[in-house]
Amino acid sequence: MDDLQKRTWAEVSLKNLRHNYEAIRAAIPEGCRFLGVVKADAYGHGAVPVSRMLEEAGADYLAVSCLDEAMELREAGIKMPILILGHTPPKYTETLIDNNISQTISCFAKAKEYSDAACAIGKELKIHIKLDTGMSRLGFLCSEGYYQEGLRNVAEACALPGLNHEGIYTHFAVSDEFGEDNEDYTRRQFALFTGFIEDLKKQSGLSFKIRHCANSGAVVNYPEMALDMVRPGLLLYGYGDTSGRLGLKPCMRLVTTVSTIKVYEPGTSVSYGRRYTTDKRTRMGVLAIGYADGLPRISSNKCSYAVKGGFAPQCGSICMDMCMVDLSDFPQVDVGSEVEIFGEQNSICKISDAAGTIPYELLCAVSKRVPRVYKD
Repeated sequence: MDDLQKRTWAEVSLKNLRHNYEAIRAAIPEGCRFLGVVKADAYGHGAVPVSRMLEEAGADYLAVSCLDEAMELREAGIKMPILILGHTPPKYTETLIDNNISQTISCFAKAKEYSDAACAIGKELKIHIKLDTGMSRLGFLCSEGYYQEGLRNVAEACALPGLNHEGIYTHFAVSDEFGEDNEDYTRRQFALFTGFIEDLKKQSGLSFKIRHCANSGAVVNYPEMALDMVRPGLLLYGYGDTSGRLGLKPCMRLVTTVSTIKVYEPGTSVSYGRRYTTDKRTRMGVLAIGYADGLPRISSNKCSYAVKGGFAPQCGSICMDMCMVDLSDFPQVDVGSEVEIFGEQNSICKISDAAGTIPYELLCAVSKRVPRVYKD
């Protein structure tokens, strides 16, 4: 990066990404497919370079949220199969087919619309059926009083012309949460999912090439639920392996620089709202990062960032483009020095905990104005 642009940047380690891919691949059963979730610009890491690495490494599938994300990959030359997890307007059915993009089907009405659109052009759309087993978001209803109706709806959807029902999947709500109640809920979701598929085959003769339900939490905590394909998202980027069983490495390091240093006397208020006041003579550094770069304002006065020699407490309200840190104990840190917001020295979990959120949100929040610098 040009030194004149060294304000704030995100370093992305493709070496760590490949390490994580290989570690997860080694942990799943032989023959099980690997779907890399690259939605939301690969959780802020850059969908195109991440997808290229996965394609070169031998991954089987990619997943995105919407058609725009899928087309970005196709236009970049990515050839491997892509599954859209969200909704696509049926008028784009031909675009899906022509670009070998699989579409999630979450109810019979949408299946009928895609079927009509595919038949109108004499082509076939590859689909994955989504079952709602307890996430209460997208998917065919199939629990309790909806079970038999769900079986009929899925069977009728898969029988429609112009649709190729390649896969069926569900999504776990608490597979990454600990506790007996969460484990019981996940196992009930899995039992409902697999039982529903078995009954579909018994009643309608339906079978699917790819059954998948293991998201990041399930890959680590419930390896027996891998089935035909796993869908690691955050796990792929080095987060979520709470037990450390897989030995994953974080792929992003968010770095900024010290732009100014001033010394303030005791009793000096700092930043908007006067929510921090110095209690001693303080050597205060101004960092070139703020909430417009993705730093959560709600973490103001609650966290520290890694500098040479230790961790500097963040002081005062985080501003749009800047924030302040106490450098009194770090005389070696000067204007231009690098400061790690999160990465190898400062866990992203410390920042997400301070903000009362999850690492997913912080990674996705790193804004477009923060350049990504790809390592390895």
